Amino acid sequence: MLTRLAVENYALIDSLEIEFDAHLNIITGETGAGKSILMGALSLLLGAKNDGAAIKDSARSCIVEAEFDVEGLSLEEFFAEHDLEYDTHTIIRRTISPSGRSRVFINDQPVQLTELKEVGAYLIDIHSQHQNLILQSAAFRTKALDTAAGNEALLAEYRTAFTELGSQRAALEALRTEVEQSRQEEEWLRHQVEELTAASLREGEVEEAEAEQLVLENADAINEALGRIHAILDEESIGVLTSLKEAESALRHVAGNYAAATELIERIHSSTVELRDIDATIVGQSEHIESNPERLDKLNERLNLLSSLCTKHCVDSITALIALRDDYASRLDTIIHGDEQLSKIALRVAESEERAYRLAAALHKARAAAAPKLSQAVVDILQRVGMVDAQFDIRLTEGELTAAGCDTVEFVFSANANVEPRAIEKIASGGELSRVMLALKTTLAHHLALPTIIFDEIDTGISGRTANAVGDIISEAAEAMQVINITHLPQVASKGNKHLLVYKEQSVTHIRPLAAEERVVEIAKMLSGDTITEAALAQARNLLSR
Repeated sequence: MLTRLAVENYALIDSLEIEFDAHLNIITGETGAGKSILMGALSLLLGAKNDGAAIKDSARSCIVEAEFDVEGLSLEEFFAEHDLEYDTHTIIRRTISPSGRSRVFINDQPVQLTELKEVGAYLIDIHSQHQNLILQSAAFRTKALDTAAGNEALLAEYRTAFTELGSQRAALEALRTEVEQSRQEEEWLRHQVEELTAASLREGEVEEAEAEQLVLENADAINEALGRIHAILDEESIGVLTSLKEAESALRHVAGNYAAATELIERIHSSTVELRDIDATIVGQSEHIESNPERLDKLNERLNLLSSLCTKHCVDSITALIALRDDYASRLDTIIHGDEQLSKIALRVAESEERAYRLAAALHKARAAAAPKLSQAVVDILQRVGMVDAQFDIRLTEGELTAAGCDTVEFVFSANANVEPRAIEKIASGGELSRVMLALKTTLAHHLALPTIIFDEIDTGISGRTANAVGDIISEAAEAMQVINITHLPQVASKGNKHLLVYKEQSVTHIRPLAAEERVVEIAKMLSGDTITEAALAQARNLLSR
């Protein structure tokens, strides 16, 4: 339930704040006073797009804030899911900066616009006379019937099944296409797989082979260099190791008289050990490095093969060649086992279809059961609002599966007993559409269990007894929920528990609640115009006393 609305710097509104009654709130005012602006501000709060015309004073931000009593609406799960602090008195605020940037807060926590729209759907349903055109929407008609049938859980289950069916069908079609295309190239694929498999590809092989190739190509030069180094280090009389040994021995003879000798001996010894290790390594390597033309030919042949394979398949590495081999093998496997895989997926598609059709049939059954009840409820209200011969029926036509089931829902209508009902969007006038929508909205509001519904001049084109009947219907709806009704009809205005007057002073829109006697004057003005007569005042008091 909406308990409070505050608006700052929006359109013609400088600053205003309204508190609402729990039942029927009436909003009236002269044309152009700004009644529709209020609805625009509230729509912004529920996630409507900012069209750029919201800000009154471009030097400061526009702020729209509302407080809702959400106790009993089972929104705890929504708040937990979006990591929001739950409070039975929830405050929603939207700000629009002079630059046009929009920010939204729920209980002072920033949220996305999508989250605002989601929570708004649980709080308020705004209906205006322009919304009558949605009767032309097949989606709206289906949703209205599902609401009356209480199909929310069943519809969610069906949509899950329908989505799964779509995924399975897409997978089946993709596999069919892949198998068909692959079969056309089966022999080519088989040849590629055999060739690449026979090549025994191995990661890092090229680098290893090229390193060995360099050594074999330069074996003589390398061995010569290693031999010279060995000779330098370990030649019997003049080798570096012999010289170091002599140096170490010379130092040991003077070590008793020369303190620095000990450290020098250790350093020379350490160098000797390292050089002996280097010499041993050189000797060991030289034993394994020898000219081997046969091995070199094999390496060249292997590298040429790998290079030609890379060139042939337009890749630049053995890694890419291995990935290509595996891809070809997978595609060949799909061909070999394609029929088996197709059968498996086709079976899953058949199972998904069976489930989807079963749930669609359940939806159809529930809709068929609810259609006469909803039709009769609409007819009852239409008769109360002066359309005594009105005919309204909901017809279902079964067809292919869609996201909403297998039904096409049609509303057929006739305002006269001797005229055959036809599709409502083709036969109903604007005033008739308004009354049908009023009947639907007030009927469905109970099923939706919405805490608040707003009627924005839904009674346009109605007068006399019909206006009084409309007022009664709206008043009855307000017994079970909060209703905010913007109206120009005195008969409807007189039904309210709270009456708010919208007025304009110096091009600025204001709103204030009316006291009892002020209501009499306002309704008298609605009856007789600016010149208020005693008769109008008496009639206003009579309306208010009913």
